[in-house]
Amino acid sequence: MSQPRSIVPGATYLLTRRVLRRHLLLRPDAAITQLVLYSLAVSARRFGIQVHALCAMSTHLHLVITDIKGELPLFLQLFHRLVALGTKVLRAWEGPMWGPEPTSVVHLMTPEAVVEKIAYTLANPVAAGLVRRGRDWPGAKVLVDDLGRGTLRAQRPAVYFNPANPRWPDEATLPLALPPGVTPDTADSFRRAVGAELERQEALAYAEVQQRGYDVLGAERARNVSPYERATSREPLRDRNPTFAVGRGQPGAWERAATTVRAFRAAYRDALVRWRLGVRDVVFPAGTWCMRVLHAASIETCVLIV
Repeated sequence: MSQPRSIVPGATYLLTRRVLRRHLLLRPDAAITQLVLYSLAVSARRFGIQVHALCAMSTHLHLVITDIKGELPLFLQLFHRLVALGTKVLRAWEGPMWGPEPTSVVHLMTPEAVVEKIAYTLANPVAAGLVRRGRDWPGAKVLVDDLGRGTLRAQRPAVYFNPANPRWPDEATLPLALPPGVTPDTADSFRRAVGAELERQEALAYAEVQQRGYDVLGAERARNVSPYERATSREPLRDRNPTFAVGRGQPGAWERAATTVRAFRAAYRDALVRWRLGVRDVVFPAGTWCMRVLHAASIETCVLIV
């Protein structure tokens, strides 16, 4: 059984979802890029999700978002469903598209963690040995200069989305939001910090690619590989799937975050034991999602994270 996860309004996350067995189904051609951007825009608008950064790789998706209303599970369900069903039509793919592992959800608990994970998202194509700079990746992505001021925009895909259904507009747009705590006055400083961290991560990633004796694949070849092939690069099995991140150089931050997570889990398990014993007036800790939505359990008052 997976660990209980706190879902609180205003939390910022790094999200990662992987394609089944590392197939290249999300190869960055125009149709897939359109599908990803359209699906993201309509899903985020429906559930009040603020999008900060995006990189759609051939085998997985990275997003950095803020969940304003505390409805992350509903957003993930719709977004991943739309991408999967549209991809299955575009690729004539039978069976599941996403891998069996759950979406990786990493709570970014400090401003430093937000900067690092946005840079990690944008540098991902370099770490994969595909391009020299993240900005050269031909798939759906966000550039540093777009952070907090760009707009994601896509026409309704010709597949899957019924034009007669009012839920699917002809064009979907979504302004990119600044993360919590970043104001218009500090936006330029924030973008500079992300840009510097991105340069650092890209340099380290490219050096590692060279150390392994490889050269980058290149945008053109990445755009034209078969989507039915599988990535062949080495990937560690059973790698860590962290719950939260605090960023580098934050003394004591990890310990404080871990204490918060452990306290939530302990309170949740205690409440769940009592619920299973038939105590229906038990109060679950703030951030409990499934028991509240599916079973109408009582929840402690949640304070909005800002």
